[in-house]
Amino acid sequence: MDYQSAGVDIRKGERFVEVIKRINRERRGVLKGIGGFNALVSLPKEINHPVLVSATDGVGTKVKLSSLLGKHRTIGVDLVAMCVNDVLCAGAKPLFFLDYLSVGRLELKQAKEIVQGIVEGCEEAGCSLVGGETAQMPALYKEGEYDLAGFCVGIVERKRIIEGSRIRSGDKIIGIASNGLHSNGFSLIRKIFTPEELKKNAQEFLKPTRIYVKPILSLLNKIKDAHLIIKGIAHITGGGFANIDRVIPPDLSPRIEKNSWEIPWIFKEIQRRGVEEKEMFRVFNMGIGMVLVVRKKEAGSIQRDLERKGLKNWVIGEVIAKV
Repeated sequence: MDYQSAGVDIRKGERFVEVIKRINRERRGVLKGIGGFNALVSLPKEINHPVLVSATDGVGTKVKLSSLLGKHRTIGVDLVAMCVNDVLCAGAKPLFFLDYLSVGRLELKQAKEIVQGIVEGCEEAGCSLVGGETAQMPALYKEGEYDLAGFCVGIVERKRIIEGSRIRSGDKIIGIASNGLHSNGFSLIRKIFTPEELKKNAQEFLKPTRIYVKPILSLLNKIKDAHLIIKGIAHITGGGFANIDRVIPPDLSPRIEKNSWEIPWIFKEIQRRGVEEKEMFRVFNMGIGMVLVVRKKEAGSIQRDLERKGLKNWVIGEVIAKV
């Protein structure tokens, strides 16, 4: 009897590490990356008072859809996006990323597709994949099933941290367009749509979460004292529009004008099939993937800059005193 007969193939795991090394592209600052017990990354010298910003997330049951459709690359991009967009909410630049992949049985083709997506996402976010863990757990997952988690660390100059405490009544809320469902609400989606419908509209359902890092960091770097003008950033993920409350002081509230932006067809179709409007805004992004809370007089110029960077956006509300 050996480990392989119990469902764990050590040699295949070793081959997978070599596959990752060939796919991966490390960026400046990585002293030691994939393959060791740890990774070493140096801090950028141009930041005088560096603060590290961390985030971890997964992609929920969207992995079930990837398995059903046999397409796994985009789920890797989703994983990176969920983490780097969270790091961005502090005004931070993502530095490095690690992943955790747990499988019932390691299938090299499937795992390679996932990592290709992770590397693609890291490239888009300007950070490095420096390590991770691949766990073969045959007793926990059926053949072909897997789960993913990601971990990202970013960096920001202490005086440029964005954390919401400067938000005041009258500040405008700018919503930046998502590119679809992103990575939330898929337990409900799989209940609403048949497997045949999911397969027919695979491109829509598997569209990866938009990564906002480069255009938003470019905007922040362009504005002097950006943290005084862009006062809060919210990533619209699990919990839908309730995420905006997470960056607003407790004595204030966001007032959202629900008819102020274009809601994509997929959300209208989900609602048509019996989901109440309140639940839609509590579960889905409704076409808004990220929100900026900004000083009123600069809202127009920020909108124009976002448009130039290819980010469709709308003023979707304002901050008001809590009643």
